[in-house]
Order: sequence, then structure tokens, then C-alpha cells
Amino acid sequence: MEILYETRARVVGGRTGNATIDDGALALRLTSPPALGGGDSGGTNPEQLFATSYAACFLSALRFVAHRRPLVVPEGSAVVASVGIGMREDCAGFGLAVTLSISLPGLEPSIAAELVEEAEQVCPYSHLMRNGVDISVGIRD
Repeated sequence: MEILYETRARVVGGRTGNATIDDGALALRLTSPPALGGGDSGGTNPEQLFATSYAACFLSALRFVAHRRPLVVPEGSAVVASVGIGMREDCAGFGLAVTLSISLPGLEPSIAAELVEEAEQVCPYSHLMRNGVDISVGIRD
């Protein structure tokens, strides 16, 4: 795959640490939610970041597939991503469950359904959830 864009995030301290993006556009405090043993200390957790990213990406994918028709995604359209984390059934680690709720006000329901189906094929987050992703893990000196 030809990489069109790449970014890097650095996290120190894990779920109770700090995260920064290499270009300085984002710096935030990470906290674990109370359901995972954390306190309410005003930070952000990885599931919130994933939900935000997935929702933004899916809405962009909807716009992309609509433009190819050509249609316009209506103003006020929204994607709500719900991300849950829990122990996998094999008890060997954790897994995610994701639900996307899409609002495309003013579009005929059959057209909206077609766009959502196409966007689900185009969106890289949806592709990741269906097929996984190539991962390279290594130790840095």
C-alpha cells in the first residue's frame, strides 16, 4: 500500500499518562475511566479517541462516496461511534465492540442506506475492524 499520510503519537504512562502528536497539534492527558479502575480526573481515554476518530473518518467516507455519484451529504449529517472495551471470550486479553449510528437528514432512506453501505467499504477504520491491519512492532533504542 502506498502511504498518502502518516502521523505519530507518543504516549508516556499508558492509560494514565500523556499523549502528544509529532507535529504538536495535539497534547492531552490520558486517564482510565472508572469502569476500568480509574478515577474521574478529567482526562481522555483511548476508547474516546478511537470513537472520535472512527466517527470523523466514517463521515468523511460518506462524503467521498456521495461525491462520486454526485450527491451532497446534507448539512447536519452526523456519525456517532460508540466504542466499548471488555475482556475477550478467550479471556486472553481485551477486545472492542463498535456501533455506528448515522444521521443523514433529508436524504431518501434507500439512498442513505446505499451511501452507508458504500462508506463502510471505503472507510479505513471499517476496513480495519473487518480485516485487521498490517502491524510492525519493534524495540527502539
